[in-house]
Amino acid sequence: MHPLPFLAVSAIVVVTPGVDMALVTKNALLHGRGAARATALGVNLGILIWTLAAALGLAALIAASAVAFTAIKLVGALYLVYLGLRALFRSQPAEPPAARGNPFREGLASNLLNPKIAVFFTSLLPQFVDARHAQAQHLLLLGVLFNCLGVVWLLAYAELAARSRNVLSRRRVKRALDRLSGLALVALGLRLATERR
Repeated sequence: MHPLPFLAVSAIVVVTPGVDMALVTKNALLHGRGAARATALGVNLGILIWTLAAALGLAALIAASAVAFTAIKLVGALYLVYLGLRALFRSQPAEPPAARGNPFREGLASNLLNPKIAVFFTSLLPQFVDARHAQAQHLLLLGVLFNCLGVVWLLAYAELAARSRNVLSRRRVKRALDRLSGLALVALGLRLATERR
């Protein structure tokens, strides 16, 4: 097992903006610090579940099955588009404030419904384990290390995004940010729907 090179690669992957950061940003700006933290924790529970699936070989089955991959991908894409459209509708000035969803569940669902994570874990983790000695516990340990980095990063990012909320809380700016985060989530959902394995 090669944990140090793995941590270096993982750190780059974790801080690269994507769906997780867009969702944390949206919930931080719309609902504040608690929602942003809950989203981050939901995302990382999803990563932990994918880690267990990779260690048990289930993620490889999903990555190898075109039908399973496509089904999860399309459901995940629809979910992101739904979240994005909700943010866009919330940005309309005539609309009454929408009830807050469950940010923890949003983070968890967006991560579990992303089959690219299955492909990521089944292709990345084994590269840092000696093929002759590859065991589920080694894959699990690497996945837990990845998850720890993710928790630290997303909670720190949630804090930063929540602090920005106070600065950006004016109605016009908030509306523009709602639109921007909504469009970003819709775009990420459409991108996920059209991506290949």
